[in-house]
Amino acid sequence: MYLICGLGNPGKKYEETRHNVGFMAIDIISQKLGTTINKVKFKGLIGDANYNGKKILLLKPQTYMNLSGQSVVDVVNFYKIPLEKILLIYDDMDLPEGKIRVRPRGGSGGHKGMESVIYHLSSEEFCRIRIGIGKPEEKHDTVGHVLGKIDNLDEQKKILPAIKAASEAALTIIEYDVETAMNKYNNFEI
Repeated sequence: MYLICGLGNPGKKYEETRHNVGFMAIDIISQKLGTTINKVKFKGLIGDANYNGKKILLLKPQTYMNLSGQSVVDVVNFYKIPLEKILLIYDDMDLPEGKIRVRPRGGSGGHKGMESVIYHLSSEEFCRIRIGIGKPEEKHDTVGHVLGKIDNLDEQKKILPAIKAASEAALTIIEYDVETAMNKYNNFEI
């Protein structure tokens, strides 16, 4: 069994914000797999599907970004999911808009949601797919940037295809392996 978790914030207020690109990727995966993410469990919204004979859980934590690890660890502990079968998808300001990076492990890079997941799992040994949202125009407006809507047309033309590519990368990891996804998507460019 695999867990694909997209990080984000719950509620209408945060829909279509840069910080919710992980949720958006999960929505794309659920559509592709013909499932819904509507069960309220483990402090999150969860759905399940099969992909090429492999069972997948899709998770959107509802704890708000900085507490995402609470939801993730509850799912992992309940289903006894090994670390190598966990994939997290989330936003990254250190990547230019429209780029994605697939990694088999690593630190949080200062991302509070990832810090929470790493803390609760007591490990950095799980796969992650980062979606570049670029840096804010005003150097000190980090919060405004990540919680801002992706409403600029030029930005949409870069970030929306990257969200789709991230969802495809997650399924590539499950179908093949992380190296295949890295080779195919780490050079993704729109």
